[in-house]
Amino acid sequence: MTTAWLLDFDGTVSPTDVGAALIGRFARGNESEASEALQRWMSGTLGHRELTELECRRIVATREQALEFARGFAVDPDFVPFAHRVMACGDPLLVVSEGFDFYIAELLSRAGLGAVPLAANHARFEDDALIPEFPHYDPSCRRCGNCKGRHVRLQQARGHRVAFVGDGLSDRCGASAADVVFARADLLDWCRRERIPARAFPGFAGLSAALAA
Repeated sequence: MTTAWLLDFDGTVSPTDVGAALIGRFARGNESEASEALQRWMSGTLGHRELTELECRRIVATREQALEFARGFAVDPDFVPFAHRVMACGDPLLVVSEGFDFYIAELLSRAGLGAVPLAANHARFEDDALIPEFPHYDPSCRRCGNCKGRHVRLQQARGHRVAFVGDGLSDRCGASAADVVFARADLLDWCRRERIPARAFPGFAGLSAALAA
């Protein structure tokens, strides 16, 4: 059976949460309201789609400004050989993210991985306003803007065993549905609390070594 690798981007494929950095750089206005919304999302009383919409209302940036800022970040250098090894084996590899497609596609392309499939939220810029769109929204999931669990199930329906790699609370649906989970940081803590089997993510160099073996 082939293994489909589904990977979170912010904090996983990229060592930095680029989406959070983008908000920190360009957000304006009421920070207390934004902090309250983040706490509500972490506690499960606010969905990620609603959180993203609230955060984006505070962003003042053109597409060119946002893209130039994002170019200051990069993917994990160990991800590049890992991705090539997976694809050479004939296994599907997909980046799934609650971040935005414009900066993820740019950073993957700059790493020579522009052909890696991507499912993320879409950022539509109108002058200096960022309007979020959710092409992968699953109405049956009230937690996510781009439900990673849905992407896991789609791959399973195609006959693949799914390995999910992530680090944050936006990865909970993906981890809940996957056959194998590699987690770190908040996601690993959550999996342990919820008794979801998860292996500590050893980094992409570690995963590459395991594939080679």
